[in-house]
Amino acid sequence: MTYSKVLYEKVGDVAVIRMNDPGVLNAMSATMGMELLDALRRARTEARAILLGSVGRAFCSGANLAEGGFDIEDPDRDAGAGLEKIFNPMILEMRNSDVPIVTAVRGAAAGVGCGIACAGDMVVAGEGAFFYQAFRNVGLTPDGGSTYLLSKAIGRVRAMEMMLMGTRVYGPKALEWGLVNRVAPDDQVDDEALKLATELAKGPRALGLIKESAWAALDSSLEDQLARERDLQRDAGRTEDFYEGVKSFREKRPPVFKGR
Repeated sequence: MTYSKVLYEKVGDVAVIRMNDPGVLNAMSATMGMELLDALRRARTEARAILLGSVGRAFCSGANLAEGGFDIEDPDRDAGAGLEKIFNPMILEMRNSDVPIVTAVRGAAAGVGCGIACAGDMVVAGEGAFFYQAFRNVGLTPDGGSTYLLSKAIGRVRAMEMMLMGTRVYGPKALEWGLVNRVAPDDQVDDEALKLATELAKGPRALGLIKESAWAALDSSLEDQLARERDLQRDAGRTEDFYEGVKSFREKRPPVFKGR
């Protein structure tokens, strides 16, 4: 696929994907959504870690309402059609990817952009970045997995206030609440995120299995999770990286993982 709204490059073993429509603050259109989904799938085959960021002063300002995709005059309009076809598969792709994903958030992460930002396995935010559930302002309900991701990350009470009141949560508060992993000066967010992604890209194949287990734990009983851990430990133990990890430990040297 040729990209017009997304930038894609490899930096070492990291796939760097950037939303690229700064004139509208990276408002999410159907075109950008399809390109982003393709880029995420491509990265799984080419990289050992993914950095998802943006061009310009905003991460993503939400859905591109100017594009619409429905007739506002039609009383039977379906404002959720794009979710089913593009945006929900995108969030599921981020969760199911066996490659760790770091999101780099500068400026607004609003609407569906908030969901995309929070779907990262690790989140780096700028001091001036903010997470914003703007749906109430246009008479819609949260999407992009926001109801799930926010409630799981910061609890129902805080998530409810963000969604019902349209409260902006800035980087330092997001860190305090446990919504992000790290906060950096706004002009250093991309560099900090790339450092983190580069470190993850050096890790063993087991990182993908750790990610799978951690996401599954959000919805599993203890019994189911114990069984999953047992199966994933078997899978991890059969990787080349486990062999290298044990060998390097015995030889008293740093391991050199290959992601296999």
